[in-house]
Amino acid sequence: MISKTHRPVVVVTGASSGIGRATAHEFARQGACLVLAARRSDMLEEAARECRELGGTAIAVPTDTTDEAAVLALGRAAVERFGGIDVWFNNAGVGIFGRFEDLPTEAWRRVIEVNLFGYVHGAKAALPQFLRQGRGVLINNASIVGRLAKPDSTAYATSKFAVRGFSEALRQELLDQDGIHVCTILPSVIDTPFFQHAANFSGRRVRAAPPVYTAQKVARTVVALADRPRAEVVIGGAGKVGALAKRLAPGLMTRINGRALHRGFLAPEPAPTGPGALFEPVRDGRAVDGGWRRGPNDGGVPLATVLALAALPLGLAAWRRWRAA
Repeated sequence: MISKTHRPVVVVTGASSGIGRATAHEFARQGACLVLAARRSDMLEEAARECRELGGTAIAVPTDTTDEAAVLALGRAAVERFGGIDVWFNNAGVGIFGRFEDLPTEAWRRVIEVNLFGYVHGAKAALPQFLRQGRGVLINNASIVGRLAKPDSTAYATSKFAVRGFSEALRQELLDQDGIHVCTILPSVIDTPFFQHAANFSGRRVRAAPPVYTAQKVARTVVALADRPRAEVVIGGAGKVGALAKRLAPGLMTRINGRALHRGFLAPEPAPTGPGALFEPVRDGRAVDGGWRRGPNDGGVPLATVLALAALPLGLAAWRRWRAA
């Protein structure tokens, strides 16, 4: 899709920080025309300026993706300015931590509104334009949590499972549209301000559980999907191993994830509760990185640990087949 004769028009939601901002940078390096959306207008303008410096064309359109009318207006702005939309990246999202019984209902509802209905609104803006053009790529950020789930984040896990189902249903509805593609990405734990911005009702400090991968790794995958669309892509070796293990030994992985991720994402020290960025953006100035790739969260785990995690369900599956023979 990206070529010397055509500068693709790309809409990115959640573009003020993290994966969205890194993806905007990556598309800008390819000379794309970018329409950037997020709630924080100052950081959005900063991101647009960075994209122009990197060789792209970029405009900032402050948008709350829970507002359907605002998202439809975002789509119109892209068409009016650049004549169409080639790629729409549904990426804006919020996180939440705390046991199910401790999560306020209004916080639960807000996570679903942002993480699911924000994507529904994006699809409603993008797909009619794709159908008029006969082409386009819709990319939904679902997270590896959309396949594995995790404790202390029931609302978030529910929203990401829903995004995967929404994406697959759209693919089935668009079977006769050869030029239109719906892609779902499932990143592993990524080094962004997501964890600082997450709502926290756990009473403990939230952190990124290692291994932690760079936002640029996700951005490169998104740009590649614009050229060569695929239905689902897991990003990060830990996520790939976890997804395989879950398929081979689902009950065992439920126990492993339930114990390990509880300890991994919640530090022992106490922290105040609060809604984070659920209802209002956090204005801390953090851009792409969250600072999680330092010390014990530097992006890797020992190879022996990875191999052991992979071998355990594989061995269990082999043992079950032997018992059944």
